[in-house]
Amino acid sequence: MIQEGNLPEQPSSIAAPFIFFIVLTFQLASNFLDQSKRRGCASDKEIQLKGEIKQLLKEASTMSQPSTFAQAAKLRRLAAAKEKALANCEAICNQESQNKEIKLSYVVSQKVLLLAKVFTYFVLIIWFWRAPVAAISQQLVQPFGWNHTLVDIVYQSEQICFWVLQMEDMISSEYVLVGY
Repeated sequence: MIQEGNLPEQPSSIAAPFIFFIVLTFQLASNFLDQSKRRGCASDKEIQLKGEIKQLLKEASTMSQPSTFAQAAKLRRLAAAKEKALANCEAICNQESQNKEIKLSYVVSQKVLLLAKVFTYFVLIIWFWRAPVAAISQQLVQPFGWNHTLVDIVYQSEQICFWVLQMEDMISSEYVLVGY
């Protein structure tokens, strides 16, 4: 059993934070594209209407007394009317030909981002194929009987698969020879 004071030191690697930063950057870029696509062509008028609707609903919710019920109902009706105007404004925006160009630019941006992700992940896999990116303390995995790194396990499984394929080839070639 390894004592607490005699733990072997793992070499410090910058690979794990580097890979984490790259994956995080791609995720944030993807989320940014999705949010900007959902926003669409929000004009100044739409933004102003949304702000007014929020303000009217906030004022209506503060009026909870029976004496101010009529005024609160009036504010809610006014907010509903502004929501209809906002819906009409959004419908007009969706019918414009410019909207097609915007959607096309989002599709192209998403495809470029996807290709960049695939290429970058492929390069990272090739770069760090035989190098451990992160290490787990042996004390943590010792109860499970794991004494090897993940890279060793993958390598050993490749060797076993290669050996099994060779054995299958040898067996099938023996049967072919016997058949003649």
